Amino acid sequence: MKGIFQVAYQPMECPNDAEPRSERIVLVLPPFPMARIDLRGDALPEGPALRDLLPRADFDVSAALEKVRPICEAVHHRGDAALIDFAEKFDGVRLESVRVPAEAITKALEELDPAVRAALEESIRRARLVHRAQRRSTHTTQVVPGGSVTEKWLPVDRVGLYAPGGRSVYPSSVIMNVVPAQEAGVESIALASPAQADFEGLPHPTILAACALLGIDEVYAAGGATAVAMFAYGTESCPPADMVTGPGNIWVAAAKRYFTGRIGIDAEAGPTEIAILADDSADPVHVASDLISQAEHDPLAAAVLVTDSVALADAVEKELEPQVAASKHIEDRIRPALAGRQSAIVLVDGIDEGLRVVNAYGAEHLEIQTAEAVAVAERVRNAGAIFIGPWAPVSLGDYAAGSNHVLPTGGCACHSSGLSVQSFLRGIHIVDYTEDALADVAHHVVTLAEAEDLPAHGAAIKARFGWKVPGQ
Repeated sequence: MKGIFQVAYQPMECPNDAEPRSERIVLVLPPFPMARIDLRGDALPEGPALRDLLPRADFDVSAALEKVRPICEAVHHRGDAALIDFAEKFDGVRLESVRVPAEAITKALEELDPAVRAALEESIRRARLVHRAQRRSTHTTQVVPGGSVTEKWLPVDRVGLYAPGGRSVYPSSVIMNVVPAQEAGVESIALASPAQADFEGLPHPTILAACALLGIDEVYAAGGATAVAMFAYGTESCPPADMVTGPGNIWVAAAKRYFTGRIGIDAEAGPTEIAILADDSADPVHVASDLISQAEHDPLAAAVLVTDSVALADAVEKELEPQVAASKHIEDRIRPALAGRQSAIVLVDGIDEGLRVVNAYGAEHLEIQTAEAVAVAERVRNAGAIFIGPWAPVSLGDYAAGSNHVLPTGGCACHSSGLSVQSFLRGIHIVDYTEDALADVAHHVVTLAEAEDLPAHGAAIKARFGWKVPGQ
C-alpha cells in the first residue's frame, strides 16, 4: 500500500487471546488525531484479510462474561433483593421496589415538555408505518394433491425490552423496541431501564413518558446485566420473559451471551458505528458533522470515512476541529472516539474499491454521499441501515425516519439484520398429508431413512401400510 503521511504499524489484538491478526497501516495526519489508512495503489485483499485492515473497537464480551456471571446468579437466587442491592452498588440509589409505580409513569407524561412529546409522538407514528408493513401472513403451499405445508407466524409470548440509561437517556430506544414488538402482536411487554439517583430511583422521566405514550405500564428500574438476568430468570415482581432485546453496554452484551439458549436475544450489540462512503461531491461540513454525531455516543464509538478523494479527506479533517470544539461531549466521548483505533479515514482508488471496503466492514450505519448515490447504494450488500445522499443523515434514522435504530454492530451486518417485527415472530410449519399423499412418497422416505442408517424412521412409515410400502 502507498503511504503519503506519517506511518505507524499497529498490531491488531484478537479478542480471544489468539495470535494477533495482521498488522494494519495507520497513517496519522496532524493536527486532528484521526488515523488514515491508505489502501490505494495495490489490489485489495479478499474477505477476512481486507476486514483485518479496517478499524474496529476492542470489545471483549468473553472477558466480560466471567464478571457478569456472579451478578446473574445472584439475581437468580435472591431475586428482587439482589436487584435492589445492585442498584445501590452500581446506580447509587436504594430502591424500595424494582417495579415502577403506574402513577410515576403517568406523572412523567403529564410533566413532559410539549415539544419533546410531539417529537416522540411523530417518531412513534413513523415507526408504526414502517413496522406495520413488516407483518407476515400465514401461507400454505400445496406440495402435492392431498399434501400441504403451511407456514404460520406467531409472536413470542413475553418480551423484556432494555433502554440504556448511562451516559445518555434513550427514549428513542424505547420506541425502537416497543413498536416492532407491538406490531408483531406480542401480548406481554415489559421494559427495564437503570435506576437514576437524580430521580429518586426511577428510570429517567423521559423514558417513562415514552412508555406511557406507547401504552407500556410494566416498567422496572434495573440496568445492565441485572436487567437481563431479571428477564431471563424472573423475580418476585417480574415474570420471566421468552426474549430480551435492546442496545446496551458490554455488560448487557455479556449477559445476553450468558443466557443464550435460555432466552432469545436480538444481538450482542457493541459500540455504535458510522461509515461514510463519499467522493469529491460530498460536503465536508456534512461529513464531519455526521462522524461527530456518532462519536458523541461513546468513547468506543466508531467513525469511519471511506473516500477516493484526498481533497475531501483533508477538508473533513480541517472541518472536524471547529465542529468538535463547538460540541458538548468533547473530552469524555468525541475526541477519544475519533482518535481511537476504531476510527479512521480510509483512502481508496475509486468508488468500486470503496464499495468493497464498506461491504467488508459491514457498518451498523452506512451513509452514501457520492454522485449517483442511489445506484451506489444498490450495490451495498452489508450494512445495518443505508442512508442515501446528503439529506438522509444517520441522526434522522436514530429518531424519525421510521426505520429501526437497533442494528447489528461489529461487522455482524454481514450476516444479521436490525430489530424488526420478524425479530419477535416464530415461523411454525404445519404439515398436513392424506393417506394417498403419504403413500405416494413413502418409498422415498424409507430409502432416505435407510441411507442414513435410521431404520426406525422408515419403520414408522411402513407401520402405516402394514409393513408394505407402496413403490417398494
